[in-house]
Amino acid sequence: MSFEFRILMFGIGTALVIFVIIADISEVEEEIANSVLNAAPTSLVTYRKSKVSSSPIPLPCIKSKTSNSSSPEWTFNRTLSNLIRKNILRFLDAERDISILKSTFKPGDVIHYIFDRQSTTNISENLYHLLPTVSPMKNQHYKQCAIVGNSGILLNSSCGREIDSHDFVIRCNLAPVEEYATDVGLRTSLVTMNPSVVQRAFQDLNSEEWVQRFVHRLQSLSGSVLWIPAFMAKGGEERVEWAIRLILLHTVNVRTAFPSLRLLHAVRGYWLTNHVQIKRPTTGLLMYTMATRFCDEIHLYGFWPFAHDPDGKSVKYHYYDTLTYHYTSGASPHTMPLEFRTLSALHRQGALRLHTGPCQLPT
Repeated sequence: MSFEFRILMFGIGTALVIFVIIADISEVEEEIANSVLNAAPTSLVTYRKSKVSSSPIPLPCIKSKTSNSSSPEWTFNRTLSNLIRKNILRFLDAERDISILKSTFKPGDVIHYIFDRQSTTNISENLYHLLPTVSPMKNQHYKQCAIVGNSGILLNSSCGREIDSHDFVIRCNLAPVEEYATDVGLRTSLVTMNPSVVQRAFQDLNSEEWVQRFVHRLQSLSGSVLWIPAFMAKGGEERVEWAIRLILLHTVNVRTAFPSLRLLHAVRGYWLTNHVQIKRPTTGLLMYTMATRFCDEIHLYGFWPFAHDPDGKSVKYHYYDTLTYHYTSGASPHTMPLEFRTLSALHRQGALRLHTGPCQLPT
């Protein structure tokens, strides 16, 4: 075989590999762009190739997708937890990727939306003012962390006090807590807020009453990290600006964070390498992946993507509203049951603890 022919074949092979990668990314981005304004929120990112582990952690076969995972026999597997952290760090560093920093942009800079690259937005003066100078998680480390999802499985769980006992508490999508404190707790260390939350939960601030409700919810965070995925797709920029203006106007005591433009694809890359074929990580899976960076032992509450509990009783999609979604809809960018089975496998191996039943009240 001539040298020229080998060079030609190598070039063709390389082109095919690049084509497959681009096609895969384009397919995911198209799926998300079509549903981003109506889907459960997560952050988004431009793909950057990372060094990957050649030895992914094998996940055991899941025999039952609705097994109760709150068994008291659970034992923390520190060795596996440390191994997962080490492998995730090959893809992303949550301390760095949790937010864009002031040093990255200046007011007026143009950003292309992650899932609508033909559209752009500008870094406003207000947004720039709220960009952190250093990572809000810089040098932070905690022994026990709780990540609280929003499934109706939390109702009547009496898990509030147990959740609040953790060293660091992560909540999703600015979910209400005060009126559900017995079941979900009150403490918040970090909370996510997709722009669609302003529309869905606070009626697009269309009256003074809704503005005051929104401001009250932000003020209740009291020093927490407010994590806003602001650069996903065109359509949410106005709501982001509303939130930012109110934070500045009322001097709300929150530490804002805006995820890096590579985070979601880095997270997805980690799970794909471990043979978890997710289209797009949910907020919950994204928070778990990031939390491995600064938490030793991670406990998950409110993760239950099924319409019925293990006893056959109906479970609300969210514990706080009447919204309904199809967990396995082909139109959804998320694959929640698959994520749950993956987390269940990690629970059984002791890498994390997945709480799906009532909590034990202290005696």
